[in-house]
Amino acid sequence: MSIATVYSRALTGIYAQAVTVEVHLSNGLPSLSIVGMAETAVKESKDRVRSALINSQFTFPQQRITINLAPADLPKEGGRFDLPIALGILAASNQIPLQSLSHMEFIGELGLTGELRAVRGVLPTALAAAEANRQLMVPFENAEEAALTKQGESFAAKTLLEVCAHLHDQLRLPANINQYQHIQNNYADLADVRGQASARRALEIAAA
Repeated sequence: MSIATVYSRALTGIYAQAVTVEVHLSNGLPSLSIVGMAETAVKESKDRVRSALINSQFTFPQQRITINLAPADLPKEGGRFDLPIALGILAASNQIPLQSLSHMEFIGELGLTGELRAVRGVLPTALAAAEANRQLMVPFENAEEAALTKQGESFAAKTLLEVCAHLHDQLRLPANINQYQHIQNNYADLADVRGQASARRALEIAAA
């Protein structure tokens, strides 16, 4: 049966609610439909995903493709579901291993060339993924925000090809990227100042 399940998150206020992206390939006239309370930007993802797959040298299935974003009563918005939808199509058509998706969650908008673009709400998504004991894949521009949780494990990629290479174990993407975590803070510290209480107080008020 040509069906695949990919895990993602929808942003609801400050919370990241779990979303299951189900992709089913069946016989019939080639088409792609998205169901599950998806707003306009999500429905438009079918065109971004098709171009991203073709330009990344993957085969876009010439079949009837049905994509369900569950739960159906949870609103979904933005381009954050582009990446899980693309991976679901690839897994359902046996272009990437289905088992590699079971322990991960994915968010990210796709450009027409397969480039991954930043999305909002990555921090609550990373926290929720860690609580669910799953790894998280995000666009490279969101890597530092995902690493702020200091919980779980997050990976960042620049393109759809990098994500697929990681899932195939052909490329090991670095985990929990934070370019500032090893930089030592050498700035002056008011705690080192002795005396001059009035001047210190003035600086503290100005900073506040």
